[in-house]
Amino acid sequence: MDTARTAPNASPLERRNPWPALWALVIGFFMILVDSTIVAVANPAIMDALQTDINNVVWVTSAYLLAYAVPLLVSGRLGDRFGPKNIYMIGLVLFTAASLWCGLSGTITTLIVARVFQGLGAALMTPQTMAVITRTFPPDRRGTAMGLWGAVAGVATLVGPLAGGVLVDYLGWEWIFFVNVPIGVVAFVLAWRLVPSLETHRHKFDIPGVVLSALGMFFLVFGIQEGNSYDWSAIVWGSIGAGLLLLGAFVWHQSLNRSEPLLPLVLFKDRNFCLANVAITAMGFAITSMVLPLMFYTQAVRGLSPTTSALLLVPMAVLTGVLAPFVGRLVDRTHPRYIAGAGFLLFAVALGWLATVMSPDVEIWKLLLPIGLIGLANACIWSPIAATATHNLPAQKAGAGAGVYNTARQIGAVLGSAATGALITARLNAHGLSSGSQESGVRELPAFVKEPFSIAMSQSVWLPAAVLLVGFAASACFARPRRQLRHEVSSVASTSRETSLPG
Repeated sequence: MDTARTAPNASPLERRNPWPALWALVIGFFMILVDSTIVAVANPAIMDALQTDINNVVWVTSAYLLAYAVPLLVSGRLGDRFGPKNIYMIGLVLFTAASLWCGLSGTITTLIVARVFQGLGAALMTPQTMAVITRTFPPDRRGTAMGLWGAVAGVATLVGPLAGGVLVDYLGWEWIFFVNVPIGVVAFVLAWRLVPSLETHRHKFDIPGVVLSALGMFFLVFGIQEGNSYDWSAIVWGSIGAGLLLLGAFVWHQSLNRSEPLLPLVLFKDRNFCLANVAITAMGFAITSMVLPLMFYTQAVRGLSPTTSALLLVPMAVLTGVLAPFVGRLVDRTHPRYIAGAGFLLFAVALGWLATVMSPDVEIWKLLLPIGLIGLANACIWSPIAATATHNLPAQKAGAGAGVYNTARQIGAVLGSAATGALITARLNAHGLSSGSQESGVRELPAFVKEPFSIAMSQSVWLPAAVLLVGFAASACFARPRRQLRHEVSSVASTSRETSLPG
């Protein structure tokens, strides 16, 4: 079809190749996803340097993820209103400045506060990447574009521990944050030069919805993560109950909002969008929570350095990065339930396998096998779910849809971090080990402690394995995405196809 006839008034900006812009955006996207997992390998070093315990150091991750998750619903809408390029660049500046603050922190409290601002910057950036894909690539080419997005998402969350290990060993834990500063500057210049200014749409902003969702998530996460610290007292259960009530009130408020709700419930009338959000929540939970017990095990039980511990994840990162683009191309031609369903099932099996071999004296190669299988599984998950979620979204709903989707992923991540932190603490206490001391922050535990510590960590790995079965069930129910003709998409998508690079 002659795309020029379908969009005779298309501007030169709209006709530009969309791939350089996408590459520019995913540099920043890669950086913020790395920061979701990079702290895991540095936790023991941070505990030693800042004189804190396991529960507090887990908050360094949870605070970032919580501040990342809550604003995503409104930040996607901000991109629609003021332009994805502008909001992305504002978020990038905030994220980069907060990274410098994190590295300069001298107390655990300061570090947690700085991580909150880092999470806010990440929340402004993330939905814009998916919104640009949705608005510049036609539906039958988004699978290829999402293949790049999936490769970046998969590799970043797995490379984070590796980069963290190298930086902690050779430069100190502060450098896992300092390294973001030069990368942020480069990402800003590239975004300014390569990302187009897309059409904006007027929006109203649901402030009560923001408040209800933020408070609901905070009380829920606080109750889950601090349960053991307060001995699961009435305060803890009250916090969890308040969180659930506030989140319920948030959904009820959205159903009554007839003008422009923060969470457009109409999006969930699309079966695949609804199921994809369930699946990505499970994925966010698993990919974040599996790293915490694994890094504590490798450093405290096996006596490995942060770098060596992170090197165990190389097979996972390599397989994800190599295979994800090929899976992206396959998504455009194959029913997504087969690819994503297989990925979730393989991921769950791999974590169960890993849990069974996490003992004090197991050969390292026996750990590498299930870790490699996780890499294969990851490659089969990111792109199919993202492409399925966004396939039927109209251009004017791109920002809202991307915000909802990324919020679901981050809610899974923050719940995974909080729940696994609570489970680790509970299992350590059950085996007679004190999680409130700094004992677990040392490089290697005494021999008589290694066995119960290994058991506690391996038992914690079963939690994300179980949650992945929810993702498998959701992806198994995907309907085949309906075919859309290229002339049905916006002129931006139609014209950009003319010069799009091969995936």
